[in-house]
Amino acid sequence: MIRSFRDALRDSLMALVETNKDFVVLNADSARVLNLDIFKATYPDRIFCYGISEADMLSAAAGLSTTGIVPIVVGFSMFVTEKPFEQIRQSICYPNLNVKIIATHAGLCVGQDGATHQTLEDLTVMRSLPNMKVFVAADAAQTTAAIQAMMAYKGPCYLRLGRDTAQDLYESQPEFRIGGSDLLRDGGDVTLAACGLMVDQSLQAAELLAAEGIQATVLNLYSVKPLDEQMLLAQAQKTGALVTVEDHTVLGGLGGAVAETLARYLPTPIEFVGTQDTFGESGTQDELFQKYGLTAIHIANAARRAVARKATRT
Repeated sequence: MIRSFRDALRDSLMALVETNKDFVVLNADSARVLNLDIFKATYPDRIFCYGISEADMLSAAAGLSTTGIVPIVVGFSMFVTEKPFEQIRQSICYPNLNVKIIATHAGLCVGQDGATHQTLEDLTVMRSLPNMKVFVAADAAQTTAAIQAMMAYKGPCYLRLGRDTAQDLYESQPEFRIGGSDLLRDGGDVTLAACGLMVDQSLQAAELLAAEGIQATVLNLYSVKPLDEQMLLAQAQKTGALVTVEDHTVLGGLGGAVAETLARYLPTPIEFVGTQDTFGESGTQDELFQKYGLTAIHIANAARRAVARKATRT
């Protein structure tokens, strides 16, 4: 089944009202496009619009959090992370305040909105901030689980979502642990370490590889910071070759986090699937994934390269 990230966000917030009386939702004139009109109509005293003034919105979130309220900032990734970066750094992360940022429309999946709206650097930016926890949901069920885990944690959190729909990877709501990951497929030849929409593409790549006798492990590294180093190192030790896969630049995001861990503890042949130090452009999601090398075929090719590099080391 294919379901919507935005619908999961809305439904999660609607359900949260029943168990949490201390949160409010902040948006920058984006409630309609985020499918939050029902929430706004039902709970008008729990949602506030700041217009197209994201820096003011994040500053207000910081102030609200000092009163015991838990602000949940929602909006397009570009405009709730990179545009108000100074406010996130100085007013939220530095004093370690309990603010949650949930960003939709991240990566190339924004499609026709083009390069100005395609946030390909947000994981790099957010994981560089002390105190910030960074997560990426792969489908609707994991979106709900991530929001619940974020709300149970006291401190700044960032959750990255796609623009709209994703294939269901989980039959029911999965466990979501800060610093956790999910092993979705077990293989002995290469590890595909992915997040977000690229988890589904990695599962498809594993099927392609299996047809030629290459057995791939598929990891959903949904917690980018903190990273599940124990699981990552165990799989790297077992397979001896690794590919990181993200709808994001290869500079400093999930690939950077994985590479830093492997360089420190277990140097391993690694290939990086993501955008290669470039901006995106307008096009459909499928067209852009094809152009920038984010399809199952591209992932399988990277896996073959990693396996070949492993062979030269033995």
